[in-house]
Amino acid sequence: MSATRPSSEATQAVALVGELRSVFSRLKRRLREQADVGDFNDAQKSVLLRLERNGPATVSMLARAEGVRPQSMRITVAALEAAGAVSGKADPEDGRQTFVSLTPSFVKVLKTGRLAREDWLFRAIQAQLTPRERKQLAAAVKLLGKLADF
Repeated sequence: MSATRPSSEATQAVALVGELRSVFSRLKRRLREQADVGDFNDAQKSVLLRLERNGPATVSMLARAEGVRPQSMRITVAALEAAGAVSGKADPEDGRQTFVSLTPSFVKVLKTGRLAREDWLFRAIQAQLTPRERKQLAAAVKLLGKLADF
């Protein structure tokens, strides 16, 4: 039985995957350096992004969306409340439920951080890339969008 060799195209794709992962990791690290929103763990960051994207939610709703137990989500939300990132408000229709949302002060922190990262990236693109390379980057962003939507 002879072993089949991966095609040249497959070998190139595997190498591209490794390069993409490495570049994205470095870019993410550089962006994070520009404006860090705090020492939140991955679960907390995920909840913050979900609340920013989807608006207020109950602990149960967040737990379902994140695929964790409600007890675990209560711990995550409590830590975010202690940090001043989220607050709870009783549901006017069902006082037994509390909707968690981002605090106005934390929304400002998020926006400020995002603006700092975008400013750094804008300056880096302007300083490091030629007009031709910027066009190539724009085309690459469209392709990456296709991958992200797969």
